[in-house]
Amino acid sequence: MLNGSKVAVVIPSYNEEAWIAETVSTIPEFVDHIILVDDASTDATSRVAHSLPDGRLEIVRHETNRGVGAAIATGYRTARARGAEAVAVMAGDGQMHPADLYRVVEPIVQQTHDYVKGNRLTHPDVYRSMPLARLAAGHVLGRLTGLAIGKPQLSDSQCGYTAISARAIDALDLDRLWPRYGYPNDLLGEIARRGLSIGEVPVRPVYRGEASGVRPWHVGTVMFLLARTVLRRANERRREHLERS
Repeated sequence: MLNGSKVAVVIPSYNEEAWIAETVSTIPEFVDHIILVDDASTDATSRVAHSLPDGRLEIVRHETNRGVGAAIATGYRTARARGAEAVAVMAGDGQMHPADLYRVVEPIVQQTHDYVKGNRLTHPDVYRSMPLARLAAGHVLGRLTGLAIGKPQLSDSQCGYTAISARAIDALDLDRLWPRYGYPNDLLGEIARRGLSIGEVPVRPVYRGEASGVRPWHVGTVMFLLARTVLRRANERRREHLERS
């Protein structure tokens, strides 16, 4: 627990046998539940996870690959079923430093925000640690996402190091969220549309020389999702205007 609140960490994973043991073993002690969602890995991710001695760990496996967004949604549902009041997301590849978890979760526990996301772009190590292409994409997509959701101050929309309140999870239609690449942008749009509070905290950019999985068409997906968010916001404003007329 953290300040009397039950905390869960969701670990969406796909073929992370090389990193999953390290990721689980470094999760801080204040976390009550660790929910690993294996998104139909074809390697030994689940087998390695089942061998870990951490009693907080629960493993949920998708029989077919559904995407990182769908894995996170499964984790959210499981965390709420376990009574979690604050739910963080840490990827299975060890790219989210466990020392930053308190900073990400604390505003949720203190009820300062409903959703908190890490911001690698404000960390002093970012220009030394983050590959240039990812750095440029992070700035551009963060700016566009902020404008689309009506939060122009938003930055680093693609950072997956996040925490969410139970209230926010319960307010979302998890089945409607985009299941694959672009999930963070769609989730931010849905949270903003519901008037929930969004905060950002600096987190360390962690890279180990792995190749980026981002493809050109992924950017197109994000543009589609942002356009959809803008249209939804416009329709809601139009509907509210008609109701007041």
